[in-house]
Parts: sequence; structure tokens; C-alpha cells
Amino acid sequence: MTTTNPPLSVLDLAPIPAGGNPAQALRNAIDLARHAESWGYHRYWVAEHHFVDVASVAPAVLIGQILAATSTVRVGSAAVQLGYTTTPAVAEAFGTLAALYPGRVDLGVGRSAQRRAQARAAAATAGARICAPVGEPRLVDGLLVPPRFDPATVLARPRVLAGLEALVPTGDAPSFAAQVGELADLVAGTREVAGTRLRSRVAELIDGPLWIFGSSAGESATVAGARGLPFVANYHVSPATTLEAAVAYRDAFRPGALPAPHLVVSADVVVGETEARARELAAGYAKWVHSIRFGDGAIEFPTDSADLTAEQRAAVADRTDTQFVGAPSAVADRLRTLGRVTGADELVITSVTHDHGARLHSHELLAKEWGIL
Repeated sequence: MTTTNPPLSVLDLAPIPAGGNPAQALRNAIDLARHAESWGYHRYWVAEHHFVDVASVAPAVLIGQILAATSTVRVGSAAVQLGYTTTPAVAEAFGTLAALYPGRVDLGVGRSAQRRAQARAAAATAGARICAPVGEPRLVDGLLVPPRFDPATVLARPRVLAGLEALVPTGDAPSFAAQVGELADLVAGTREVAGTRLRSRVAELIDGPLWIFGSSAGESATVAGARGLPFVANYHVSPATTLEAAVAYRDAFRPGALPAPHLVVSADVVVGETEARARELAAGYAKWVHSIRFGDGAIEFPTDSADLTAEQRAAVADRTDTQFVGAPSAVADRLRTLGRVTGADELVITSVTHDHGARLHSHELLAKEWGIL
């Protein structure tokens, strides 16, 4: 272990492998969390995705199960989509978890409802063509920054718009900044509506700062900075915009919940005993990402991507080229580069493979290489 290694955590989507089912995927998530705790990972976060073939759809429920199955690791959401619910519902659900497991709950939130208007506009103007990222990749001090992918390509998909219409309450959603403010006030016990103070003693038991997740230099980064909150930049989702997101967060930062910026950066990782084995385990990744961008959303994780065309592979190359796949030392070196170039205070890895045992082993190999096991 080198002293420069930042803390390392896990972000889990509870993926459903080809031929699998949601119940097994959820049991796999709990199993991985138990192992991650024993291997020294700092946090265990679960995602929120809907109407796709992953099982992490209700973060608070899954977090409660993971907390009950573990004893020390911090467990949280990466991230609750605020626009799909109400701030009191979120605050009280996580306050309940914090009451039962004090000192172990992280509440992370992200933007969601605001994308409905974008999706409606994209659906009205964009076709179903395959659009590869435009531009040339570049290296920034050893970190690959690929061409930018236009998210309107995803938002234009009928399934995405239908999902947003189903998930987002009717009417205009409040701004993300307003929602974060409401949540912070509920936790602080200072929420007021029409001049009346509303207190939830359960919500006030949340004992850590809110975590803000984002993929660009947009509202999420600036809200996190302006409120003095920690920020998670999603290199595994939008590697082309991670550096600018980190800069925007630090530029906007004012002391608040934290006295100084605290940046976490994510990466998609698959580790094998050898590079060849790791490549075998990651073989389905291109097809899986292609389904997210150009199909009906994340499919069951496939065993390979053999049926993709060259055009289809090019359309997801920004993601496949920035997936950290290899033997333990090679992956650890790339993670150190990511941490150094972004200035991350922590790193969080997400890993998707077809075989649960292999996914466990990937995390174990990395933990040993990282020096936490």
C-alpha cells in the first residue's frame, strides 16, 4: 500500500446477469456488501434506476437490508433521484435508517425530474440514429478524456421519455437547488411552509452531510459547492465531463456543511488474475452500454458483445475505453491516475460482470492491491 491511495468504496447497481432474476441480483448485492466490508472498502453505495434490468430500484429498502447484514461499513444511496419523490419522504426514510444504524448512513441525491423537459424536446427533434461521440480523445496527465457524448441521444429514446412521464409527478418539478435546500432544512429542523415550521424528529437523525452526485459542470456541481457539500463526479457515466465537473464544484465551493471541498470520483472497474481474464469478464460491457444508450435501457448483463457492429462499438467507445479492465496492478495504477488528475479525496468503483463469483473476486483482488485487505 502507498500512502497516497485515497479511500476506496463500492457503488452497486445490483445488475441482473443474463438468465438471472431480480431476487438473485438483490441477494448478490447483499453478499457483495458483506465481502466489501470484510475487505476494507470504505463505503457501500447503491444506485437508483427504473424500468431497466437492474435490481437497485428502491435504495432505502435495499440499504436497510445491507445495513442489517453488515456491521461497520457506511451504506448509502448513489443516488436518490429527488424529482421522483418528495423531500419529506426521502428525509424520513433515511432518518429511519439513521435511527436504527447511527453513524453508518450516507444520503446521496441527484437530479432527475428536470430531465423530463429535455427528454420531451429531444424526442421531438431527434431520430433513432446511432450517434457516436464527436471529437478526438485526449490524455490529461495520463488520464483518458474521451470525446463528449450528447445525452440528448439517450433522452430521445421513447422508453426514457415514457419512464420520466411515469416517474415524475405531474406539474412542474421544483429546481434541484430548491429540493436540496428543502432536504437540508428538514435535516436541520428548520423547514417552513407558508410561514409554518415543519419538524420531523426522525429526519433530524440523519447525521452526515448530504452527498450530491453529478456528471458535468452543471447545477449539481454548483449546488454542492455553494452549499459546502461533498460532490461525486461520475467518471463511469460521463468521462468526458468529469474534469470540468470537478473544477465547477471547487470554483463554486463555499464553507457550509464542510469546511473545504470533498470530491469523490467514480470509475468502472473489472479486475482479473490476468488482463486476459479481466477482458473475458468485461466482454459484455459494450453491448450493455449500447442497450442503455440506444435500446430500451440496461439489459440483463450479457456474456459477450460479439454481435455489435463496428458502428455500434464506436458509439460506446468513450465508455469502453475508460473502463478500467486488467490485472490488479494495472487497474490500481489507472485508479491512482484518476485520483491524482481529478484531485479526488475518495474513489468509488462500480463493477458489472456476468458471473457473481468473478465480480466478488474482482473486488477482492483490487482490495489486496490497494492495500486495504
